[in-house]
Amino acid sequence: MSVAQNHTDQQLIDRINANDEGAFNTLYDLYWESLFIYAHNLLKDRVLAEDILQDIFINIWTKRGDINVKTTLKGYLYTSVMYKVYDQFRKNKQSFKEELLDNFNQRIQTSNPESKLIYQELLEHINRTVETFPDKIKEVFILSRQEQLTHKEIAEKLGISTKTVEAHITKALKLLKASISNIAGMELIIFISYYMHQ
Repeated sequence: MSVAQNHTDQQLIDRINANDEGAFNTLYDLYWESLFIYAHNLLKDRVLAEDILQDIFINIWTKRGDINVKTTLKGYLYTSVMYKVYDQFRKNKQSFKEELLDNFNQRIQTSNPESKLIYQELLEHINRTVETFPDKIKEVFILSRQEQLTHKEIAEKLGISTKTVEAHITKALKLLKASISNIAGMELIIFISYYMHQ
């Protein structure tokens, strides 16, 4: 009987945290193929998808001893792929074909049931957190992320400087990060829904 059948997610993580290379190899064998398909479907680039997965698994092994997964292991891994894919688009939008960027937010939600659930949970949490912001920070953040106004447009609309707008958005993102870091795995994807609209 395989390790996968004999061990729960937490037991597998515990073994990796205890420097068990066999458990790490089991994790790799269990999830590499499905994660690759997920990343490739989003990026349409085999080499880049493979690079992303390599980074994820290297990071897991490098951070062994400190891995703390409070959701499912599958959810944690798919979240990591989501983060890496978004990061690629955020950093290299010019190098991707326009059709890959179209409706990307929608496609990443529907590519996998795990990612859709994670995405919806994140959005709900972000919306609840934004409601707790001080009025000015909340107003600027909503204009930036939901109405997608530029910093200059917000400044003109509210009669404040662009520096003040930037300061409010920076504060809002810090508040979100502090809040989201308490949700299992969510610290990996703080910018998913909002950085994409900068």
